[in-house]
Amino acid sequence: MTSHPKPHGTELLIKAQENMPLGVADSYRYWGQEDTVFVKSVKGCTLTDCDGQDFIDFRLAYGPIILGYRDNRIDQEVVKCILEQGTISGFSSELDSQVIDLVKAMCPHIEKMRFANSGTEAVMASVRTARGFTGRNKIVVVEGGFHGLYDEMMWKSDVDNWNTASQAAPQVIPFGGGIPVSTREHLEIVPLNDFAVIDEVFKRCGEDIAAIVIEPIMGNCGSICATQEYMQKLRDVCDEKGALLIMDEVKTGFRVAKGGVSELYGIKADLTTYAKAIGNGYPVAAFGGRKDVMDKISFDQDGVTHGGTYTANLIGLTAAKATLTILKDTDALATINKVGGEIREVLSKVFTHFSIEHKFSGPDSMFGIHFGKEVPQNYRDWKKTDSQLYVRFALNLIENGIMLEPDSREPWFICESHKDVDLQWLEEVAKKSMGDAIAQTEAEK
Repeated sequence: MTSHPKPHGTELLIKAQENMPLGVADSYRYWGQEDTVFVKSVKGCTLTDCDGQDFIDFRLAYGPIILGYRDNRIDQEVVKCILEQGTISGFSSELDSQVIDLVKAMCPHIEKMRFANSGTEAVMASVRTARGFTGRNKIVVVEGGFHGLYDEMMWKSDVDNWNTASQAAPQVIPFGGGIPVSTREHLEIVPLNDFAVIDEVFKRCGEDIAAIVIEPIMGNCGSICATQEYMQKLRDVCDEKGALLIMDEVKTGFRVAKGGVSELYGIKADLTTYAKAIGNGYPVAAFGGRKDVMDKISFDQDGVTHGGTYTANLIGLTAAKATLTILKDTDALATINKVGGEIREVLSKVFTHFSIEHKFSGPDSMFGIHFGKEVPQNYRDWKKTDSQLYVRFALNLIENGIMLEPDSREPWFICESHKDVDLQWLEEVAKKSMGDAIAQTEAEK
């Protein structure tokens, strides 16, 4: 991926492979024997690898960093908490309600909440709560959405191997081994922005649909967005059929707006999941929504069970309180959106210079880039974009000191610290990276 010498990184990977499968703690961190990244330090929007190469980071750990790495405002509060209160007690603290009050101040549709430790946990708990409240089994999800690494949600439409000329839907496959076929039984997968398929699914099995789970801005699919009309359709059909609407805001929450996707669309979900930006990189998550739905979590015989040893730990909640206070009371998000817009303009200028048709999708704080004539309206449309050119461009960016995920399904994440990025430098790097990508494409013809 990069031609920079990485002797220490190679040494660390070899050692790590003695201890862990692939040599990494998360399978998605393995980028191959030559290119797996080992980090020495992070600060602001800069990442330094173990061999001393610096990168301006637009990956931001898949989105949790909203202010910047090692933000002193957050870290100082966490250190103070550790020294004065501790890290975990197994009991409640006043932080619980303080954090939820901050969420409710920005997200009026949240009436009650519970905490979790990851986006996966938050989705699992919200789905269980929806099933407990409705007494139903089936869950509807959207192609291209990502709702965590647990068996039921680890089924996907195989768009990578789908024939775009085919009238048939892509095959639904598991993410990999170890996922029982039985976990597919209660999952319905639909394409984004398709009214007819929603009607068909509810006609066929609506009496057993507990919830629709959707990322209105798909954080693992190039920030492709639901239309306003489609979100209203989902809200209306859920109301009509007695199902719940769950907005998965693990990536968009407190990033795309203070009130998240709900604020942008003006549509209230019955349940919403949060993680990532809520704690600026500290592990904390939450889910919440309607009081009557959340109150299904109880010790009643038919009540929903929810808990976790590390849930609402003092470190995570302290970080959340500090982060949410900044997002609520300052212009941090306005700064992030301004910088994101400026970065998009720079990139568009470069693409136009090379006569590359391109479209952006999603908000300025979390935008996708698609090489093609039209903004994709769903995952199947993404297949029609020139994703190979994007991969070459992204790999060259990494070579030249810009870190991102080399896949156009992953958006560019912007944090407050990106306000200090030299846009002229960015333009020069992007121009060189794209020029080399075009040359590589021509050489392969």
